[in-house]
Amino acid sequence: ELLEFGIINIDKPSGPTSFDISDFVRKKLGLRKTSHFGTLDPMVTGVLPIALNRGCKLTGFFLGEDKEYVGIMRIHEDVSLKDVEKMIKEKFFGKITQMPPVKSRVKRQEREREIKSFKIIEKDGQNFLFQVECQGGTYIRKLVHDLGEALGTGAHMLELRRIRAGIFEEYDKIYPIVNLYDFESAVDEYQKGNEKLLRDIILPGEVVFKLFPVVEIKETSLKQILTGKPLMKSDLAPKSPIPKEELIAVFHKNRLIAIMKRVDDRVNFITFLKYPCSGSSQFKHMCSRSKSFS
Repeated sequence: ELLEFGIINIDKPSGPTSFDISDFVRKKLGLRKTSHFGTLDPMVTGVLPIALNRGCKLTGFFLGEDKEYVGIMRIHEDVSLKDVEKMIKEKFFGKITQMPPVKSRVKRQEREREIKSFKIIEKDGQNFLFQVECQGGTYIRKLVHDLGEALGTGAHMLELRRIRAGIFEEYDKIYPIVNLYDFESAVDEYQKGNEKLLRDIILPGEVVFKLFPVVEIKETSLKQILTGKPLMKSDLAPKSPIPKEELIAVFHKNRLIAIMKRVDDRVNFITFLKYPCSGSSQFKHMCSRSKSFS
């Protein structure tokens, strides 16, 4: 069940593309399909969540989540730390306008993105170690280039590592990032009949509950909801909360049924629009290891 509707938080190495890593996971596990939550350039390393089989239906819900990076940029002339930090504060913090680089898969037009944090950790000559927290879809290489242009010196990125992609982190205590060597070892053990290592690195797709409020539905409403019936207040299990948020994760006995969108709100009922991502998997495995689900 985890292989059918799960996610693996891979530590991407430098060299292969994000698609290469996704395809490697697919072939190694013998799956129908895989997808990744946010492209990393070939030379960039770090957090690359890979969705498995039906878990790919969750991709759209994770792509826009905030990202966090650490990297090294080289400024082409000697500039003081104070001047760099001043320029960041003036022009590269908060809402910024960014033009995607020439080599990108999106239309080249200016887009607004939010930089939530841009810190210089250390300076070594013309090299600067930095950490950035930003809105999904921000190009860090372009951010560094634009900073260099604003300083009048030029700058380029030497190294970059993603340490967080939404709810997926480099140092997650429950489901830590896994490198390709350990992933291959886990798969080899699984093929020999020992599933523990592989089970420990696959997150159930129900982890999406960390993004949205959760409602529980009654047993008597399950079949109707799965066949397209809008969710009404009368379908909710006793004591299940009535969220005010637009998107809601609908569960039944620890199984994800659908991600739904509120389209109407009246006194007697609540109506939602069902998204085509209903599925089920072994969610108890994660609940037993996480205290954040209630």
